Amino acid sequence: MSTVATYSQAPEKGWLTPIGRRRWQNFKANRRGYWSFWIFLVLFGLSLCAEFIANDKPIVASYKGEILFPVLVDYPEEKFGGFLAETDFRSDFIRDEIEANGWMIWPPIRYSYQTVNSNIPHSAPTAPFWLMSEEERCSAYPQGAADRDCILGNLNWLGTDDQARDVMARMIYGFRISVLFGLALTIASAVIGVSAGAVQGYFGGWTDLLLQRFIEIWSSMPVLYILLIIAAILPPGFFILLGIMLLFSWVGFVGVVRAEFLRARNFEYVNAARALGVGNGTIMYRHLLPNAMVATLTFLPFILSGSITTLTSLDFLGFGMPPGSPSLGEMIAQGKSNLQAPWLGLTAFCAMSVMLSLLIFVGEATRDAFDPRKTFR
Repeated sequence: MSTVATYSQAPEKGWLTPIGRRRWQNFKANRRGYWSFWIFLVLFGLSLCAEFIANDKPIVASYKGEILFPVLVDYPEEKFGGFLAETDFRSDFIRDEIEANGWMIWPPIRYSYQTVNSNIPHSAPTAPFWLMSEEERCSAYPQGAADRDCILGNLNWLGTDDQARDVMARMIYGFRISVLFGLALTIASAVIGVSAGAVQGYFGGWTDLLLQRFIEIWSSMPVLYILLIIAAILPPGFFILLGIMLLFSWVGFVGVVRAEFLRARNFEYVNAARALGVGNGTIMYRHLLPNAMVATLTFLPFILSGSITTLTSLDFLGFGMPPGSPSLGEMIAQGKSNLQAPWLGLTAFCAMSVMLSLLIFVGEATRDAFDPRKTFR
């Protein structure tokens, strides 16, 4: 008589808990949000590599047997026989000198966000090259359409702005600044807001009462006017603008976290931890915060989209990033001032629409992922 051995199946291992795997499956079930998440990651990843996509310096060059990386290192012009402190690789002298003693590999777009195109066919702003004939778009080059510099990398794919700067390059760099600014502001706001909400909800009493009255007074201030006044006084800059907006953006997290801590602070496992002598900080961080973070994580994509929109609005009004910085808001302002150049406004509008739509779709999928009715059914 044969015997069959029965083995219990080993639990599945991984870095996700069973609840985490269920939430990930719920996130993937929202196909629109799932694919928006990956599309946004790809676009953001490409923008992080903006110097290798749009730059007025070669990615790599060989000169007299030496391999150089101009995209990463600023080489003085003295190295190539010149006398300037910084090398202009787009000049005819430097290009001929390097090509006579080596080679260069350029990015697909040979313009940075601040590079001025001196070979535009007429006064700026100019239309995208594919809206012009070959003779027109190459008319500013010495040999016209036959000139060796009239190639795809030197043409303006989305036209130029009113200062003859490449719109495509400025959009790529502007997208990166907008997302990095939004992420930094969202993370900093979450840290401050979650901490304040946790202290209010856990201790309650006078602590909660006093902090709540302060937050009510603070949030009743006219935020936009205060931002405009402070931004007009202080010198413009990424971190200065981040600090100004951080003054008010953290308030949105307090109410959500405070409610979760108020609800859970008298649960049996919390009272048991207190009876065992566990400190308040440990209880708040290890036992209550994970539950409160569920609602906070659902809130994050919407806060991120709001931060990006606020930065764009300030740039549009002229109180945002320093002049010359790549900015979608500044591009929208140029589109308003140059109605004869619709590609300026349309480019910024499309970039903002795609960015915010992807974030909203990701936020909806995150909300579904952390919905307890779907996670614990």
